[in-house]
Amino acid sequence: MGWTEKSASEQGRAIERGELDPVELTQSYLDKIAAHPLRDRIYARVTPDRALAEAEAASRRAKLGQRLSPLDGVPISWKDLFDTAGIVTEAGAGLLQGRVPESDALVLQVATAMGLVCLGKTHMSELAFSGLGLNPVKKTPPCVNDPDAVSGGSSSGAAASVAFGLAAAAIGSDTGGSVRIPSAWNDLVGLKTTSGRLSLQGVVPLCKKFDTVGPLCRTVEDAALTLATLEGRKAADLRGVSLQGVRLAALQNVVLDEMEPEIAENYQAVLGQLAEAGVEIVPIEVPEIAGSLADSGVLYTVEAWAEWGEEITAQPDVMFPAIRERFEAGQGASGAEYLQAWQRLEQARAAYAKATRGFDAVITPSSPIFAPKTDKLLAQGEYYVRANLLSLRNTRVGNLMGLSSISLPTSLASCGILLNAGPMQEERLLRLAAGVEQVLRGQKA
Repeated sequence: MGWTEKSASEQGRAIERGELDPVELTQSYLDKIAAHPLRDRIYARVTPDRALAEAEAASRRAKLGQRLSPLDGVPISWKDLFDTAGIVTEAGAGLLQGRVPESDALVLQVATAMGLVCLGKTHMSELAFSGLGLNPVKKTPPCVNDPDAVSGGSSSGAAASVAFGLAAAAIGSDTGGSVRIPSAWNDLVGLKTTSGRLSLQGVVPLCKKFDTVGPLCRTVEDAALTLATLEGRKAADLRGVSLQGVRLAALQNVVLDEMEPEIAENYQAVLGQLAEAGVEIVPIEVPEIAGSLADSGVLYTVEAWAEWGEEITAQPDVMFPAIRERFEAGQGASGAEYLQAWQRLEQARAAYAKATRGFDAVITPSSPIFAPKTDKLLAQGEYYVRANLLSLRNTRVGNLMGLSSISLPTSLASCGILLNAGPMQEERLLRLAAGVEQVLRGQKA
């Protein structure tokens, strides 16, 4: 196995030991990207000059024993909605064709100051408003397990860049599942951070009340280190994790509906594995979730239309019709309907917090469906709408309830599980996820 196939954490440790040079590592990625047949479907643009300059600086620091973080010198990709100074940032949209920001997004500034190497910008769903990753306006990245299927969205190229070994990790955004769905369908770890934890300054918005920033990685350790690097701080300590005494609430209503049979069978097998490892699993129901999911149409589309309606009205034909129609759905709701939906959501959040009190996390399947075929989605119609809503249904619970959330891969390809914890509980969630990861990999936790 070459270095480009290893985790970001392993690469960082090898740089620390002097076994791996950041310049050689970065050049390996750049060469691999250039030669990859699917490169143009994954990367919107590669930034070799920036990457090599950052790698050279990391190499000098490593030789002097002055590394800035455990991931100093590790090359990663960035979803094309994070502003990059002097580099086109279009958020997958014809509406933003040729847009060149003057400065980096704040999280990119912090990551660069901590030594991460920017390989380039990855393709994504148009303006981040789809969980599928289908983008006929720009490019549609492939699923690593099925080249004829979408990779999940909206951080579609982000997931593909890691899954195909074209980046050590990737930074995406998650408004309704956009980090966790592509992670689940590409056998990665995807962390949704709590709203407000990471800065959205310089991040092209969709719905600012729900937009979050998060990493897509090979391992939970990678997710912990990447989160810390984005914040400029020390990572959560994952040593000595144990599942003894852990209590998980297994949500029963809504999230188990309409599951594909293999996913349902795999989910029950995962619960069995965890129970054998000493985890107490308690079925619970939170009826208010159904109402919140129904209200999410108003909550998301009204804010999205308020953000982009003027631009869409001026250039409607440059958008993929299925995405444009999602935005346009926000025109019809009244101010009263929007405020009432938020009032109901606050009540649902209180009910959820009460129902899940005393549990370490809530577990659900990441998605009830596998990655759909691209050709079938291109026909649009009812299948596209249904697939998009189903893909995001389970993950959206975490956004609506204001939670921290992580998707972990399982032994079944393109099938993940979700662990949801309270707001600003990422460190505790990462420790729990590390223990679950060990069990799913057949190790002892």
